[in-house]
Amino acid sequence: MASFGLKVIRGVFGAAEHVAPRLTGRAAFELFCRTPNARALSEGERRAVDRAADFMAEARHHRLKAGSGCIMAHEFRPEPGRASAGTVLVVHGWRSRTEYMRMLIEGYRAAGYRVVSLDLPGHGQSHGRRLNMVNAVDAVRIAGEWFGPFAAVVGHSFGGAVAANAIAGSIRNIAPLASGRLVLIAAPSSLPAIFADFSRMLNVGPRSQAAMADRVEHLSGRPLSEFTGDRQLAQAPVPTLVIHAPDDREVSADHAWRYAGAGDHVLLHWAEGLGHRRILADKGVVERAVSFVAAHREPSLLH
Repeated sequence: MASFGLKVIRGVFGAAEHVAPRLTGRAAFELFCRTPNARALSEGERRAVDRAADFMAEARHHRLKAGSGCIMAHEFRPEPGRASAGTVLVVHGWRSRTEYMRMLIEGYRAAGYRVVSLDLPGHGQSHGRRLNMVNAVDAVRIAGEWFGPFAAVVGHSFGGAVAANAIAGSIRNIAPLASGRLVLIAAPSSLPAIFADFSRMLNVGPRSQAAMADRVEHLSGRPLSEFTGDRQLAQAPVPTLVIHAPDDREVSADHAWRYAGAGDHVLLHWAEGLGHRRILADKGVVERAVSFVAAHREPSLLH
């Protein structure tokens, strides 16, 4: 967000806090959910998408109907000659898409898994300009109905939080997603913390923040305070691997510690020096993520 535009927005939210906090909170929530234009790629993003063209051509592409519009699921078959090991669902993060998850997808394909990679609403080839936890978990539900059950769900960044919420059944009227394992890479674990950071950035006052929280509860059926990873994974003890870089500047290491506090079924691996995005392309991270999922067949792979 340009600095001048940010100053204007901060000024508007600061003034409106004293006049119409409920309207301000609702406006802040809608701004929070607004996604970047998926077609307006930076030069670097365009190059990454172009490099992945042949890779994407190997997939079968499924346009699935959701309440937020059509969502795209990309189905990658296991590498030729590999016995089928099950299906893994991959979920990208904010301002991301299936193309950026290529290394993980190829790692699971090489291990014999069919991989379904979901473009979340407002991202990649899916429709819309709005993404929140409710329509994201609903998109995962739809993918589960078409392609599940899953041997594992693997999520990066916001996609990891979506995966955890889907498995925990955090959204009203959406059943918990069936999955044997869960892999969270650089994933935020606290929606209240994310909202607090967003509010500080835009100068959203406390009464407007309360209205934002009310909107979350209205849409999800749960108070904002309940959307924390330790609480969710404690209630859904699926074997979980958390991979995080201590130097991650977008999602701090505190989020990884919170997930790890859910219980002994959560393993924490520190990926030193890999930040928030480079972590996806690291060979060692991919190998660890794949071997964790394969461990239900070969326990020795964890050691």
